[in-house]
Amino acid sequence: MDRELLLEELTGSWEETRTARDALVARGAEAVAPVVEVLCDERSPVDWAVPADVLCRIGEPALAPLAAAVASASSPEVARRAGWALGRLRVEDPAVFVPLLAHPHPKVREDALFAFRCRKEAALRFADRLLPSLGDPDRGVRQRAVWAFEAIGSAAVPVLRRVRRTPARGRRLRAGALEALAAVGGPAALDSTDLDAVRRLTRIKQRTEVPEGMHLCGSWYAVPCADTQQVLDAFDLGAPEPVTLRTGAAAWNHDHHNWRTRREHETCARVFVSPVLDGWTLVFGQSSQDTHRIEDAEDDDSRDEITADVVRERCAALGDRFGAAQWYGMSCGDDWTAWCIAEGGEVVRFYDAFDAEEDGGEGDEGRPGHPAESGYLLPHQDGFPDDAFDGVELSDGEAFQARYREVKEELDIPDTCYAVDIAARLSVDPGSPGPRTAVTGHGVLALTACGREHGHPPGALPV
Repeated sequence: MDRELLLEELTGSWEETRTARDALVARGAEAVAPVVEVLCDERSPVDWAVPADVLCRIGEPALAPLAAAVASASSPEVARRAGWALGRLRVEDPAVFVPLLAHPHPKVREDALFAFRCRKEAALRFADRLLPSLGDPDRGVRQRAVWAFEAIGSAAVPVLRRVRRTPARGRRLRAGALEALAAVGGPAALDSTDLDAVRRLTRIKQRTEVPEGMHLCGSWYAVPCADTQQVLDAFDLGAPEPVTLRTGAAAWNHDHHNWRTRREHETCARVFVSPVLDGWTLVFGQSSQDTHRIEDAEDDDSRDEITADVVRERCAALGDRFGAAQWYGMSCGDDWTAWCIAEGGEVVRFYDAFDAEEDGGEGDEGRPGHPAESGYLLPHQDGFPDDAFDGVELSDGEAFQARYREVKEELDIPDTCYAVDIAARLSVDPGSPGPRTAVTGHGVLALTACGREHGHPPGALPV
């Protein structure tokens, strides 16, 4: 098969290459080798999805060549392309992937597991063949095995529980089965023996845990209260389960970042309530009523307005109940940051960086800034003169940073504050606690009204 002619036929849009792709699929096995070569050529003008489609439709004849391409890949990108096609091969019987589960190269084993994951419930009949992968020496393979069982769903629970109740056949197998059970159904998938074991481990870890900085993406409240039950009552939370800070932080991030297998009521089922940190209890998440009120908004603009209303009302109620309350928001995907401060039952400051940028900083119903913002620039404010970066190529990161530091020092421009900076001044910055942070009691994962009806979201959490 002439390579130049092949490249010419496969170069173009999806529609433009349709006839050529169909012709290659019809040729079957004889087309596999040259098409794999095009797929793995990063310098080729061909969009890699085009040869990948051909190979996926050819099916089983492409299995061994693609596995070889993954194992010998010259770059992570080549391995990704070949692995993507390998996992999506259209085959009559998925059993053809079983031998690859024992392939010497871990990436090939990963991609074989991906093939079973793609088949979801249909992979149940291979569950016993997938089990050894839960104890694979390679961490990436073990993770893919967990995802494969997660895709199979609740039908895999009896298989995994059997592993947990029988003598270990491998070093990590029983631990992998426990993680897979949690991934499939959360705490509800664990039997009483495993739940007791997790709770014992939690109590042990709580004794010596040193607070670590949390990944902050989302919103949380802070109240000066050391009575966990009062905090639970204030948010209509119940069924508190003691957890480490590490578990609570992971649960909070999982519940609103899990786009892979998100299910109904996953974002409104539970809340992480921290131990008392320097006299403050932090609440990561919201009541299900607040969440639904926000998520039921008709559009983004309405959602922003409703969020502001919900936060103000909640902070005012919390401030009236506990004497003070704060709400903070951060995003890991952009520069959004926000805070709301209540003193007594009155909200004295609400700031949203994006709203302030849109309205020129005239938001918050004309209220002045809060003393906690003193000495900072607010995120929507630019303290640099218009000509500060004249002559500097903005694409030259080093030059830009050098000029930035020079002008900032020369003009004594203040630092920009974010939610964590205000939190550090008024209560606790959960992004940077440490050995000196006074910790009292323990944190809990508590269920909202939705959680009490539907249970914990599925997903394995670290202890």
